[in-house]
Amino acid sequence: MPKFDDLSRSLVALDQDSTLIVVIEMSQSQWLVGGIVPGLEREPQKKLTPDAPALLALLHRWREEAAKAGRGVKRVCVAYEAGRDGFWLARWLHEQGIECHVIHPTSIAVSREHRRAKSDRLDLELLKRAFLGWLRGEKKHCSMAAIPSLAEEDARRLNRERQSLTGEASRIVNRMKASLARLGIRDVNVKLPGAAVRLDELRTGEGAALPPLTRAELRRELARLALIRAQLKEIEAARQQQRQQAPAAYRRKVGALSQVHGLGAATADMLTVEVFSRALRDRRAVARYAGLTGAPDESGKKRREKGLARAGNARVRHGMIQLAWRFLKFQPDSALAQWYRAQTASGRSDIRKTMIVALARKLLIALWRLATTGEVPHGIRLRPAV
Repeated sequence: MPKFDDLSRSLVALDQDSTLIVVIEMSQSQWLVGGIVPGLEREPQKKLTPDAPALLALLHRWREEAAKAGRGVKRVCVAYEAGRDGFWLARWLHEQGIECHVIHPTSIAVSREHRRAKSDRLDLELLKRAFLGWLRGEKKHCSMAAIPSLAEEDARRLNRERQSLTGEASRIVNRMKASLARLGIRDVNVKLPGAAVRLDELRTGEGAALPPLTRAELRRELARLALIRAQLKEIEAARQQQRQQAPAAYRRKVGALSQVHGLGAATADMLTVEVFSRALRDRRAVARYAGLTGAPDESGKKRREKGLARAGNARVRHGMIQLAWRFLKFQPDSALAQWYRAQTASGRSDIRKTMIVALARKLLIALWRLATTGEVPHGIRLRPAV
């Protein structure tokens, strides 16, 4: 059975007299490092250039200062917020024997005043208080992110690059359609092969040929589109190779999801890599990770729904909402599709969009159970196993 770690609080008892506590406020140009050193009344701070060996030297120096004050440091705990620098520093510090944690930025409570002072120093103090409460085992101070290995991070790149390239291809096509519509041309499919050859044959709404600069612009757009399509083919080939070399658990989950009629290989791969490879403890954790839970505003008798919390994985959330619409088409006899039709039977104009999010949440949980335990959702049609 997988081991579920509660990352909302530390499960190790804190002996503050023998623990060096360090937090880092990171930016692109510098790191502001603050510490709580056993035996020292002051809480030192130091600005560093983004340099891991310099940080390690600073930790050793503070350890020596604690020893001179008569306190032996048995544990060194470092924390910083998840952000642009990712998890490389945490992995590097772990290799040096330093305990390091990465804090979810959205889990730290901040003042709700419209105007408040904000600086690296103030942010460092806020991080320090939150991290100290987490180390004491107190809940609701902050939550830590699971630190992936370098191989786990690299496995996500294909899906994310494919999503980025697909979006760029859509933007190129939309720009070309807008350029043609501006000239009164609406019946041309620029995605078909040979579109560049047909540019010379097009006539504007006024009966004239395409202007030369517009024609040159469209040719460059078509060249970009062709390059993106070639890169997408490379990504698909690399993903096929990745599936063959992946662990058996990964292949089993992708195979189980790919059997669902209406769920393609790309979606199955994305869900496995982004969600189902994690040790999520229950269905609520699955829905929270995808950001498919609500954010109600409730005070006394007043309650107002403010939409999705949007605190989870945006790629999973967008993918599941798209899959939910496809699911209604390809699995009309399933229990989930029947539930959706019953909820939207009133015919209200806004109910369909609201309930599709609920369907996406239920569908994600059902697919999670299918991938992890093999439980097939009721009424779902499956393809033959490959």
